[in-house]
Order: sequence, then structure tokens, then C-alpha cells
Amino acid sequence: MAGWLMFAIPIAAFVALVLIFTFVLRRTGRIVGLTREVERFRRSVDDLSGRIDTSLGGVIDRIDAVRRQQVPPDSIGDNLAAARDAVERYEQEASKLHGPVPADDVRAALLAELERAGRALEMVAHGCDLLSATRSGYRELEAQTAVKRGYLNALHAREAIARHAADLASGRTMAQRRWLSSRLND
Repeated sequence: MAGWLMFAIPIAAFVALVLIFTFVLRRTGRIVGLTREVERFRRSVDDLSGRIDTSLGGVIDRIDAVRRQQVPPDSIGDNLAAARDAVERYEQEASKLHGPVPADDVRAALLAELERAGRALEMVAHGCDLLSATRSGYRELEAQTAVKRGYLNALHAREAIARHAADLASGRTMAQRRWLSSRLND
């Protein structure tokens, strides 16, 4: 009996170590997989945010030049059309983003800001059309107001998109983001 026990204890210890090792490896594999998913998500959000910033930044500069009467309003029509098309594509791409943590609130806010940017670009296009058609009076004032409001809305949407993209890429849960924002507002 003692001989059998002498072999059973090391074998049982070996089996226990194998089970513990297997458990640790599985947990480590899950953590590594989650880390890869988080990093892939962050890279895709950073990439999207960078492209949005570049697209909106370029057209905002052109709108500002029209607003300051440095370039004629009909010269940026192609820029506005390209930017509106890009914003529509970005909306589709942003709606397909799914991260490792629930971020539906940030994704919805990002989509709302992209929609806002699209409306701002339409407002600028309307103002540029009016400026090209008229040169004085009430219609010119309406056109300048449309360009200025569109410019400011596009600028604010660009800033908000960068903020929401940073929140989305952070990987923090909704509760963590709310806690942080409530702490920042105190």
C-alpha cells in the first residue's frame, strides 16, 4: 500500500500542475485575444478619426477662405461635394465599428456629429450658391450667414468627432466614461 501511495502522490501532483497550467494558459490566451481585439479596434478608430479630421480640415480651410472673401464661392463646389461624399462614407464606416466594450453611446454621438458635419457642408453649399448668384442686398447677407454658420458647425463637428473617437478608442466602458466625465465637470 505504501508503495502504491508513493507513486500516486507525485502523479496526482503532476496532474494538478497540468490542470493549473492549462487553466492559466487558457486565461492568458483570452487576455491576449482581448488585447489584440482592443488594439485592432483602437487602430481602426484612430484611422477613421484621422481621415475624418483630414477631410474636414481641408474643406474647413477652403470654407474659411470663402468666408473671408479670399476665394470666390463657386471655386469650392468640388471640395464641398467631395467632403459630403466622404462624410457619407465615414458615417457608413462608423456605423460598422464594434469594439470590445459596449460603446453604443459614443458610436451614436460620433454618427450624430458626422450627420451634423454633412448638414453643415450642405449649408455652406447653399450659401456659396447664393453668393455666386447675388452680390448685394438681403440675399447676400443670407448667403454669408449660411457660409458662416456652416463653417462653425463643421468646425465644431470636427472637434466633437475627435473627442468622441478618442472616447471610442479608449476602450473604457460606458460607466467608466461617465465617471470620468462627471469627475471632470466637478
